[in-house]
Amino acid sequence: MLLLCFAVVLLLAVLVSSLAHRTILSTAVLFLAAGIALGPQTSGVLDLQADSPVVALLAELALFAVLFTDGMRVGWTDLRSAWRLPGRALGWGLPLTLAITAVVAHYLVGLDWPQALLIGAILAPTDPVFASALVGNQRVPARLRHLLNVESGVNDGLALPFVMVFLAIAAGSGNLHLDELGLELAIGVVIGVAVPWLAIRLERLKIFSASTQYEPLNAVAIGVLVLALAKTMHGNLFLAAFAAGITVATFGPRQRAAFEHFGELIAETLKLAALLVFGALISVEFLGEITWQGWVFAIFALVVARPVALALSFIRSGLGRREQLAAMWFGPKGFASVVYGLLVLEADIPAADEVFHLVALTIVLSIVAHSSTDIVVARSFADVDLIPDKKPTEPADDH
Repeated sequence: MLLLCFAVVLLLAVLVSSLAHRTILSTAVLFLAAGIALGPQTSGVLDLQADSPVVALLAELALFAVLFTDGMRVGWTDLRSAWRLPGRALGWGLPLTLAITAVVAHYLVGLDWPQALLIGAILAPTDPVFASALVGNQRVPARLRHLLNVESGVNDGLALPFVMVFLAIAAGSGNLHLDELGLELAIGVVIGVAVPWLAIRLERLKIFSASTQYEPLNAVAIGVLVLALAKTMHGNLFLAAFAAGITVATFGPRQRAAFEHFGELIAETLKLAALLVFGALISVEFLGEITWQGWVFAIFALVVARPVALALSFIRSGLGRREQLAAMWFGPKGFASVVYGLLVLEADIPAADEVFHLVALTIVLSIVAHSSTDIVVARSFADVDLIPDKKPTEPADDH
C-alpha cells in the first residue's frame, strides 16, 4: 500500500512539476500533505507508526543520499578556497541557533535544560533541499548558493555529537560515552574518504574501465559501499556520506559529472518517499495536541532563532544585505531533524513525545514556509539583475 500511494503521488508530482517550478507550489508540500491525508490518524490508508522500521529506514537513506550528492557538488579545493562565509555560519551560527532555541524551549515551553538543549541541537541543522529553487538557480549569487550548500552539508554531522550527548544527559545516563561517539565519527570520515579514493584509483588501472552505460553507476556503487561499510563498522552514516561526496568531487571529476543528474534524481526520489512517510505520522489531531506555547516556539525557531544567530555571525563579513537576508531566512529543517527526532522516540526519555511533537511541528512549518518562498526569493535576485544600475559606484554585493 505504501508503494502504491507513493507511485500515485509521484506521478502527480511529475505532472505538476513544471507548474511548481514557476509558482510557489511545492512538490515537497504535496508529498507532506499526501502523507498527512493518508496517515493512520486521518484516512488510515497507510498504517505507519513512529517506531515502524520503514520510517527510520527511509529517513536515514534519504538523508544519506542528500548528503552524498551535496558533498559531490564541491571538492576539497572549493571548500578550502571559499570557507570564510560557511565557517561563520557553522562556527558561530550553529551554536547560537542551538542556544537561542534551547532558551526559548526552556522558558516558554517549560522543558528541562537537558531536553531544551536536545531540541535545540535537533533543530539547529538546515537542509537546502526544501529551498532547491534558490540553491539551484544560477541567477542567485554563487557565494550564497555555496554558503547554503556547504553549511547544510556539514552542520548535520556537526550537530550529531550534541544530539547524542544531550540525549544521554536527558536519559539520565552517568556515562556519556564520548569515546564511543568520537570513534563513530572518526570511522565515518575514514570510510567516506578511503572508499571513494580507492575506487577511483582502481578504475584508473589499465585492466579496469567503466563503459559509458555503466559510468553513472560508478558513484552509486561507491555510495552504497560507503553506506554498507558505515553500517557494518558502526561509523557515522552522515559524515561518511558527505565525506564520500567531497572525495569523489575532489579526485574523480569524471565520475562526478557522470553521476550528477542521475544521482540527484535518486536523492530526490528517496527524499519524497521519506516526506510521504513522515507526513503519515502527523494529523490534525496530532497538531491539535500541541499547546499554544508549542506553536509559538515553532514559529520562533524559524523566524527568530536562526535569523538572529546568522545576523550576529555575519557582522563585518562583507556579505551583501540581500544575500544576508536570504541566508538568514533559508534555514529549513529537514531530514537530519527528522532522523534525530526519531532517535528521541527510540530513546524513550522523559518528555520524548512532547519533544517529538515540537520537532515535527517545526519541520512541517519549515517545509511549507521555505519550499513555498524559495522561488520568490530566487526571482528577486533575477529581477535585480534586470534593473540597470543608477549609480555605478553602488556596492556589487547588494545585487
